[in-house]
Amino acid sequence: MSDRETIFSLAYAKGLDDKDELKYFRDEFYTNPGVIYLDGNSLGLLSKQAETAVSSVMEAWKNLAINGWIEGEHPWFYLSELLGEKLAPLVGSRLNEVVVTGSATGNLHQLIASFYNPSGTKTKILADQLNFPSDIYALKSQLELKGYNASENLIQVESLDGHILCDDDIIEVMTDEIAVVVLPSVLYRSGQILDMKRLTQEAHARNIIIGFDLCHSIGAIPHHLHEWGVDFAFWCNYKHLNGGPGSVGGLFVHEKHFGKKPGLAGWFGSKKDKQFDMEHELTAEEHAGAFQVGTPHILSAAPLIGSLELFEEAGIHRIRNKSLQLTDYLFGLINHELKDHGFVIKSPMSEKQRGAHLFLEHKEAARICKALKAEGVIPDFRAPNGIRIAPIALYNSFSEVWYTVNILKGIMEDETFKKYSNERGVIA
Repeated sequence: MSDRETIFSLAYAKGLDDKDELKYFRDEFYTNPGVIYLDGNSLGLLSKQAETAVSSVMEAWKNLAINGWIEGEHPWFYLSELLGEKLAPLVGSRLNEVVVTGSATGNLHQLIASFYNPSGTKTKILADQLNFPSDIYALKSQLELKGYNASENLIQVESLDGHILCDDDIIEVMTDEIAVVVLPSVLYRSGQILDMKRLTQEAHARNIIIGFDLCHSIGAIPHHLHEWGVDFAFWCNYKHLNGGPGSVGGLFVHEKHFGKKPGLAGWFGSKKDKQFDMEHELTAEEHAGAFQVGTPHILSAAPLIGSLELFEEAGIHRIRNKSLQLTDYLFGLINHELKDHGFVIKSPMSEKQRGAHLFLEHKEAARICKALKAEGVIPDFRAPNGIRIAPIALYNSFSEVWYTVNILKGIMEDETFKKYSNERGVIA
């Protein structure tokens, strides 16, 4: 057997698993026998630590009732800030620049309400054509709330191929009409990483505020938001961070903006020592906590207490290193085993530009995903013809990647996908 054949063998994949320094973390997650879960970029798996943390919060509720706000292992009154401090290393921020609150879209509304201050010629918001729809809905509604026509004042950078954005194209559109830029750190379809550092520098050179949607990057790649000077960022915590369905989101505000009045004011944006004075004039916190609005969703935040312990132990740089190894291996297997079956990889080949998942295009994508699920492989379908495959560093193995590609090869060779309709389900 040649060296090349050895590389694409199951024995080779098992050898990679043997050398994997993160392999022990798999035992910390609930995995189903016979199922290969490759959709952690949509919803991460439940960890035992997260389950324990939820039980602990429930016990505090049961035993302490309202005193749980200021007593117990994790007093709820300070939980949003505490979790923000635990998230800080994952986004490269100072401890008080991050707070766990709201949802990704709700936090975007808050941040645009706070940082979009049109004046003179600067009335427009710059986004892109490939971003997740919810961000675009929020930006349009914020423009309209300020009395601007969204179709004229939301500028969306085009993609030449429908999958990849060019940093130069984005910079070219940073004109003196742009007030705020909002971009994804990682594109949710292709997995492309934008050059956040360069884009931030270019925006600031033009006196433009810039923020990033980290939904598909947090917990998967390192960030240096404070060092880069990013003005704000927002994200969900239920994908790579395994915070559970509907988990509370998070936001970052650079310390240079501390003291800025929140656009959407609420009780939990108060200074802690003033909050229960019940005054009708808000005394806002002087850190990221000022951008909270309502009472923290304690039961939805609880899983993060346990989940973030795993990230602290594993380290984001080791996670990123294994993630790249997994997607590199997946790249190679697909190109070797599926080259005659009509798949086209639309993710960047460059490790510098590639996030934690691969995006495959195929004209039969919806029915192929259904066939994979019938075989115990859980991918993610994206209309009209995309398949996202996300091997997650903390709980997926190289052997699972090998099995996935070979199961997919069998589906294509046997044409078992033809048993299914080529249309998405209610939730893709």
